[in-house]
Amino acid sequence: MKKVLTIAGSDCSGGAGVQADLKTMSAHGVFGMSVIVSVVAENTARVIDIADISPKMIAEQIDAVFEDIVPDAVKIGMLSSPECMRAVADKLAQYQPVNVVIDPVMFAKNGDPLMEPASVGALIEHVLPFADVLTPNLHEAECITGIHITSVEDMERAAQEILRLGCKSVLVKGGAGIPHAVDVFCDGATVQRLQTHQVRTKNTHGTGCTLSSAIASNLALGYPVAEAVARAKDYVTDAIEHALPIGHGNGPLNHFCRLFGEA
Repeated sequence: MKKVLTIAGSDCSGGAGVQADLKTMSAHGVFGMSVIVSVVAENTARVIDIADISPKMIAEQIDAVFEDIVPDAVKIGMLSSPECMRAVADKLAQYQPVNVVIDPVMFAKNGDPLMEPASVGALIEHVLPFADVLTPNLHEAECITGIHITSVEDMERAAQEILRLGCKSVLVKGGAGIPHAVDVFCDGATVQRLQTHQVRTKNTHGTGCTLSSAIASNLALGYPVAEAVARAKDYVTDAIEHALPIGHGNGPLNHFCRLFGEA
């Protein structure tokens, strides 16, 4: 069985973060493992508080995984502070894992911040160069590049600029902000527009976490990068179409919609 590690924050309401990652990995038939970097008190409507795990404990969790079960892919999500970022980057440099997918999580679906604004520079310097695939949404791509994005052409310019920062490939996610839910994938050699139908729903909590975990799972299963990205987008579209009307805010995706019929 292929193994995938998520390094991310914990969402106690179960729709995003490590919880969404592990559900996604299970749905893809891979063995999921987790390193928790922050404990987030959140639900579908708001983020109440964040408590970061110490850099020492983050490093020790990563050591515990790699000394025993070497992952076939690593997904990295929420890293709220420069200290968290440096702890993770040091271990990435030490273990040199294959198939690293980084979701530069900056905000929750409801707009609440999950990363200190001053941390973007540390993300770019310490973490981003390890990415085989980086998966920013429109706002995150704007924060990383300084480019104001209002069109697919802007997304393509941002993707090219992000590649210059050191990652091997990038998927700029259009989401609800771009007609037909267009995402732009760029690996330096080609630029692809991935398009699907727009699903009209407010229940999109954990979409970015789910997509990046699906990409990591597909890479672990042996798919080439571009195909892993396309398969992950199809999976997320299905999970959004069957999203669960749970909670008072943005409800979670249905991670197991392909495995179980709707109740």
